[in-house]
Amino acid sequence: MNSKHEGQTTLLIVDDNPTNIKVLFEFLRKVGFRVLVAKDGGDALNKLQSAVPDLILLDVMMPGIDGFETCRQIKANPNHRDLPIIFMTALADTDNKVKGLSLGALDYITKPFQQEEVLARINLQLKLRSLTRELADKNQQLAELNSQLEQKVKERTSQLEKAQSQLILSEKMSSLGQLVAGIAHEINNPVSFIGGNLSHAQDYARDLIHLLELYGKYYPEPEPEILEEIEAVDLEYLVKDFTKLLDSMKEGTKRLADISGSMRTFSRSDTRTRVAFNLHDGIDSTLMILKHRLKGNDDRPPIEIVKKYGKLPEIECYPGQLNQVFMNLLSNAIDAVEEKNVGRSFDDISADPNCITIETEYFPESRQVAIRIRDNGIGMTPDIQNQIFDYLYTTKAVGKGTGLGLAIVRQIVEDQHGGTIALASQPGRGTEFNVTLPAQLST
Repeated sequence: MNSKHEGQTTLLIVDDNPTNIKVLFEFLRKVGFRVLVAKDGGDALNKLQSAVPDLILLDVMMPGIDGFETCRQIKANPNHRDLPIIFMTALADTDNKVKGLSLGALDYITKPFQQEEVLARINLQLKLRSLTRELADKNQQLAELNSQLEQKVKERTSQLEKAQSQLILSEKMSSLGQLVAGIAHEINNPVSFIGGNLSHAQDYARDLIHLLELYGKYYPEPEPEILEEIEAVDLEYLVKDFTKLLDSMKEGTKRLADISGSMRTFSRSDTRTRVAFNLHDGIDSTLMILKHRLKGNDDRPPIEIVKKYGKLPEIECYPGQLNQVFMNLLSNAIDAVEEKNVGRSFDDISADPNCITIETEYFPESRQVAIRIRDNGIGMTPDIQNQIFDYLYTTKAVGKGTGLGLAIVRQIVEDQHGGTIALASQPGRGTEFNVTLPAQLST
C-alpha cells in the first residue's frame, strides 16, 4: 500500500514514550508531514505491512523488540531494505552508534533533541534518498537502452541478411540506411531525457552541498556525535565523489549521443546524389558501430585499431555506399583475426596481438585518395584470392555469409565511383585491401 496521502511525505515514529511521541507528532505535523505512530517495535513491524512511510524515526531502548532488532527485521525485508531509518537514543557511546549504522540506519538523533535539528536531519535524508532513487533510475534506463539497442541491431541485421540475396544494390543501401537512422532516432529522445534530468540531479547535489556548507558556517562547532559521523562517512570525500559520479554519468550520456551521431553519419544513403564527404567521418562512424566486436573478452584482448590518417580533401561520392564498403572490409578484417585466434590461448594472443591498421593518403597529382585496411589475421591462399570478389563466393561456414559482400564492395568502388580495389594476402600473416577513389567523379 502506498503511504502517500494527498502528496504528503509520510514519517513513522516508533517510541514507547508518549511524551516524546506527542512532541514529535505535533511538531512534524505542523511543518507539513503526515505522521504515523507506533508504540514499540512489534507495533511498527505490523504497521509496515499496510503502510510504507518515506522515513522512520526509531527509538533504541524499547520493551520487547528493541530498536536494533526492529531495524534488523525491517532491513531483512526486501520491500523495506531501502527505507531510511534515523535512530533516536540517549545512548551516546560509539559502540551503540556503530551497531545501529551497521544494521542499516543512516543517522542518529541524540535525546533530548532539538526540533530544528530533527527537521534538518529528516530533510537531508529524504533529499538524499530522492537523489539516490533518481540516479538508480537513470542507471537502469541507460542499461535498458543499451540492451534494447543491441537487441534491435541484432534483430534488424538478421532480417537484412536473410533478404540480402534478393535485393539489388540500391535497395540494400536504402534498407541499411533506414535501419541505422531509425535506431539513431529511437535512442535520441531517451538520451536527451536522461541528459536533461542529470542536469537537475547536479543542481540538487549542489543544493545539498550548499546546505551542508551553510550548516558548517553557522554551526562551526558541532556536537561530538556529528564530528564522529563526519569522520565516519568521510564527508569531504563523499561530497567530491558524488559530483564526480554525476559527471561520469553525464559523460556516459554524451557517449550515447556520440554513438547516435555516428549511426546517423553511417546511415547516409545518398544513392542518387553525389555529395562532398569526409572519408574519415565514414570510417570513424563504422568503427563506432563495430566497437562491440573490437572489445576484449574472456578469450582474447581487445583488437587494436591503428589509424594512420593522411590529410584528405572531401571527395565527391555516395557516402552511404562508401560506408558500406568500410563496414564490409572492417568486418572481414575482424573475422580474419578471430579465425586466426582459434586454438590460441589468451596469453598467446597477447604475445601476438590482434591488430587492424587503417591508412589514408591523398595523391594531388592524380587527384586520387587511397584507403588501405590491413589485418594480421588468418590470410588467404592464392586460390581464395582469385575468387574472393566473385558473386556468391564465400569462405564462411554455411549460414554465416551470403557471398555478396565483397562483390558488392567491388561494384560500389569500381562501377559507382570509378575507383579500384585490390588485395594482397599471405596465409597466416594477414590481408590488406587497397581502395583508390577519385576525389571528384566524372560527369
